[in-house]
Amino acid sequence: MRRFVRTHATELALLAVIAVICVFLSFATDRFFTLGNAFDLLNTSSVSIIFAVGLLVVLIAGGIDISFAVAASVVQYLTATVLGWIGGGNWIVGFIIAGALGVALGCINAFLIHGFRIISIVATISTFNIFFGLLMFFTGGVSIYNLPDWLTTRVVLFEREMADGTWAEITLPVLIMAICVFATWVLITRTTTGRQLYAFGDNPEGARRFGINIGAMQFIAFGWLGLMAGIAGLVQAHYAQEVVPNALYGRELDVLAAVVLGGARLGGGKGSVLGCILGVLLVSITQNGLNLMGVSPFAFKMIVGAIILAAITLSNTSIERLLPFLKSRRVPS
Repeated sequence: MRRFVRTHATELALLAVIAVICVFLSFATDRFFTLGNAFDLLNTSSVSIIFAVGLLVVLIAGGIDISFAVAASVVQYLTATVLGWIGGGNWIVGFIIAGALGVALGCINAFLIHGFRIISIVATISTFNIFFGLLMFFTGGVSIYNLPDWLTTRVVLFEREMADGTWAEITLPVLIMAICVFATWVLITRTTTGRQLYAFGDNPEGARRFGINIGAMQFIAFGWLGLMAGIAGLVQAHYAQEVVPNALYGRELDVLAAVVLGGARLGGGKGSVLGCILGVLLVSITQNGLNLMGVSPFAFKMIVGAIILAAITLSNTSIERLLPFLKSRRVPS
């Protein structure tokens, strides 16, 4: 039991914090603790969770990427354009196009990092600006509203009528998110590649000496994030029923903070899918509750920043390091 608690300390701590926040918000507003609000949280968090599991793989491999949200914007715009050229397509065609474009953009980052030995954050800051600049230059900031029917048609997987006559619904983005989460979990926990990604992130030089292909690890990690970004871009277009060039701009820092909050180490070699999801949900639940309470969105940024700072500080402070301090503070009997 002690070993389980130690190995899952971050996830258990996040669950406890989420439980406390949910109890507080259920008393603070009568609209929070409802089935409809819970389903809305799942639907609206789907894109962020897809981003997060992709970013998790990069962080495990010791990298960092802040260009993925802009890459998703580029992918959804290009995908919508290509779909218009070919006469509409369908979900399979859409995923193939979006996934391929996303992987290509991710591999550009991997090529710059591995081929030119550029630090990942510097490379992705550059591509962040390049991708976004090119997107806005060629589109002029004009949105696309004429999308195929299959992309804009709302797909409800489960629905239930509430007592007040409203409907609680789980929609297609939740299913797509669940598939992405499962695929990422399989990649990092059930494959040799996943073990190599952890080893590479924890000790790159040791991994190289052990025979792990460093270049392959970079391309797999950033390619996987590119794939998730492409899928997330298509899901966002489906959810919003339009393609807005700057709709996802700025999402990258919130997602990065949530993934780190979930236990992923910026130095690499550590992170879990469950912790990643809990990190995103903690941020989403906090934002949702504050919105229902009528709190200013500026205050939300401050509160979430404080939560993240406290959580990361606690996650980096082991029990063994805390015990001597606590013992020193005891008052002699």
